[in-house]
Amino acid sequence: MILQLRRPAAENSPATAKPPYPPPERAESAAKSWADHPDYRRWKDREEEILKDIQPITILTKYILHSDRYMDGECLCPDDEKEVVEKLLAYHPRSEDKIGCGLASIMVDRHPTFKKSRCLFVVRTDGVWIDFSYQKCLRAYIREKYPSYAEKFIREHFKRT
Repeated sequence: MILQLRRPAAENSPATAKPPYPPPERAESAAKSWADHPDYRRWKDREEEILKDIQPITILTKYILHSDRYMDGECLCPDDEKEVVEKLLAYHPRSEDKIGCGLASIMVDRHPTFKKSRCLFVVRTDGVWIDFSYQKCLRAYIREKYPSYAEKFIREHFKRT
């Protein structure tokens, strides 16, 4: 006796054959319709505004940290320090704790735990220095200035920390 395996008739019927998922024409139209949606356009406009807003300080900070402009242990020049204090440190969630008894300067050096990473340090008037994350500062700034769009922007543009 020979057994033949057959699919049930309903699965073989052209009327019930399923198109590949997702159907290409539907995927394209869904993408187009979302791109035309007013909320999408509003989001893209606001995203561009936020990027333009933070770009100058982001570029300066990356230049300070990743170029040979400053050696390890070197304090920032007055102009760079002013920018970093006003546009970053002022927004750090714990800026008062970081500054403590007073701000003497901002310094670039190797992170004490992550030796390959350079970071910014607050040098206090009592001689103590403590690191701070420029990305935490930027995230706090964005949350304050763009509360309706902040979390989406941060999810899409910042590494998880």
